[in-house]
Amino acid sequence: MARSKITVVGAGNVGATLAQRLAERGYADIVLVDIVEGLPQGKALDMLEAGPIVGYDSTIVGTNGYEETAGSSLCVITSGVPRKPGMSRDDLVKTNQNIVRGVTQELVRRSPDAILIVVSNPLDAMAQLAYEVSKFPRARVIGMAGVLDTARFRTFIAQELRVSVRDVQAYVLGGHGDTMVPLARMCTVAGIPISKLIKPDRIEAIVKRTRDGGAEIVNLLKSGSAYYAPSAAVAEMVDAIMLDRKQILPCAVRLEGEYGIRDLFVGVPVKLGAGGAERSSSSSSPRMNVTHCSDPPTLSRNSSASWASKSARLYPVSC
Repeated sequence: MARSKITVVGAGNVGATLAQRLAERGYADIVLVDIVEGLPQGKALDMLEAGPIVGYDSTIVGTNGYEETAGSSLCVITSGVPRKPGMSRDDLVKTNQNIVRGVTQELVRRSPDAILIVVSNPLDAMAQLAYEVSKFPRARVIGMAGVLDTARFRTFIAQELRVSVRDVQAYVLGGHGDTMVPLARMCTVAGIPISKLIKPDRIEAIVKRTRDGGAEIVNLLKSGSAYYAPSAAVAEMVDAIMLDRKQILPCAVRLEGEYGIRDLFVGVPVKLGAGGAERSSSSSSPRMNVTHCSDPPTLSRNSSASWASKSARLYPVSC
């Protein structure tokens, strides 16, 4: 039986770190693509030579073209220009849209049955572009945002209370940027709401730091942006899909009426499995029957996450 193949486009910090994480999983072979001659080849060879030490047999191929990507089960798009200090994610749209469009066309031509995970910023817009260019079903185009933002939120709460991050349960929904909504009142630590553990002013400060989490790292690095946590977030999504875990994670998907929103990519709870963003097997309704949101308000294009702070409970989206 042939091994699964995963393509990572972009051999920069996020892409290369992700390729290494996935190679270490051992369940698929990896193709690392970049336009810089020698860069993906050198990094792939370096990772391959780590296999005997770490203990994995994954094949890792670096290439400047797309022929080697043919037949990929899953493709991750990380390529694009990173942020610099003082830049917002939206400042990247003109440059990165051309990159993401071209990459998507190349991937779809050679792997028409693949699932696409988009990482390039501005995330929501690039995921929308990949969806329109690929013409894939919405279940097979997913943006990575909420997993990373939620990880940052959980980290800051754990630091505040000096507890394990494993005991912190939280969700960050909405857009990937200034409009993200960390749902503080739904966050618990060992089952206890954080409102009973942390003072309101400190919760507000943690929420603000979460929204500014990416910019904080960009400002510290001076050149480049975060990549350890983003690559870990993508790897968790890839695990859920490749291992068919049916795991509910906050991801950016195209909504078609859920939460009163239509034709926009927004971060919501999604069940990830072998089909990508999957329908709940236990529900015949258009939404996963886990929990429900009372009276979700209509969303405008200019307020891509204002609804989330008003919702009392969550329901994962079925695609």
